[in-house]
Amino acid sequence: MNKIQIIGVGDDGVEGLTNHARAIIETADVLVGPANLLPKIAIGPDERIESGSDLHRLGETLRELSSRNVVLLAGGDPLFYGTARFLCDALGKDQFEVVPHVSSMQLAFARVKESWDDAYLTNLATQPLDRVVERIRTADRVGLFTTEEITPSALAAALLDRRIDYFNVYVCENLGSPDERVTQGDLSSLQGQTFGALNVMVLVRRQGVADRPQQMEGKRLFGNPDDQFLQSKPKRGLLTPMEVRCIALAVMDLGPTSIVWDVGAGSGSLAIEASQIVNGGQVYAIEMDAEDFGLMTDNAERYGCDTLIPVHGQAPEALAALPDPDVIFVGGTGRAVGELVDQIFDRLRPGGRFVVNVASPDNLVGVQTAFQRRNIEPSVRMVNIARGNYQLDRLRFEAVNPSFLISGTKP
Repeated sequence: MNKIQIIGVGDDGVEGLTNHARAIIETADVLVGPANLLPKIAIGPDERIESGSDLHRLGETLRELSSRNVVLLAGGDPLFYGTARFLCDALGKDQFEVVPHVSSMQLAFARVKESWDDAYLTNLATQPLDRVVERIRTADRVGLFTTEEITPSALAAALLDRRIDYFNVYVCENLGSPDERVTQGDLSSLQGQTFGALNVMVLVRRQGVADRPQQMEGKRLFGNPDDQFLQSKPKRGLLTPMEVRCIALAVMDLGPTSIVWDVGAGSGSLAIEASQIVNGGQVYAIEMDAEDFGLMTDNAERYGCDTLIPVHGQAPEALAALPDPDVIFVGGTGRAVGELVDQIFDRLRPGGRFVVNVASPDNLVGVQTAFQRRNIEPSVRMVNIARGNYQLDRLRFEAVNPSFLISGTKP
């Protein structure tokens, strides 16, 4: 089988190609590419196939042409938010050779003379607008590919709606072509303007602007004080204490795209803080008590947790339809925590972390036994915290109920 050559092309078409890229195109049997790129390539074979927007269909087309010498055209760097990423995952990296062009994102940052090595880069075609807006809120520099639906004007309106008005903005159109244009201004000036479809938007935070929005002052990524979470009065004190939460989140070893279960989430303090760390994954917070479930949804709304999904139900039945997790946290106050660990352990992905917080020695033994049945030696921490209180002119310490954190990694 011949390898498919993926060639990156700029807006300047043939003129911007290297001699190596030209030679590959000229020896091809068939040229495949988007409708806007094929006319720009005057060299190469007469047989040409439009790739269209359906990447699955494109993969089938390439399979059908596998016996021929095929060149696939792609805009800019095909591996930077391009078709090559999808195709290499779908068909296998060994099926392709990639010859990149300068990415339009690189060109955009070059035009506005800003470094992009620590910028937040994203594509509005693949990310929800709300999530992108929240990531922009705390970024210093941002580079975005917009879409026909979410234009630079629409994104500017969404940012201003959320009082994010502290960026200088550049819209870079048709980069590398004769009709290249860069529009500079603030977000307000973009509203109502129209731009070409081939654009990159760059946002640069003005110096001296605070990192945190006003409505989030006093709220932390994790380790928020217990009294910032709504709790039902009869059950007050059952919330995972702030210090234990911090240790548990560290032991859970979360990544930005982790899938997390918080089983027995209560009013959601740990799930909310986990979701603020897992900004590209999902946190499923499972709670059977109707009052606590309602408080959890209220707390999640106050913290703006767009990666938290509340699940009203009882484990293990409520877990059946959920995706297999990378991390499971169980807050155990019931008598059958060890049995629950046994019932749901197989759902944890290989290499995943299981962390359990219990208050009683009996539950500690039950969870240890469940881990050991899986040939996992659990790591056990006893967390005993005392908080200082001033009484008249003296400092006294008030103990928080001690608890145990049991953790293990699935082989």
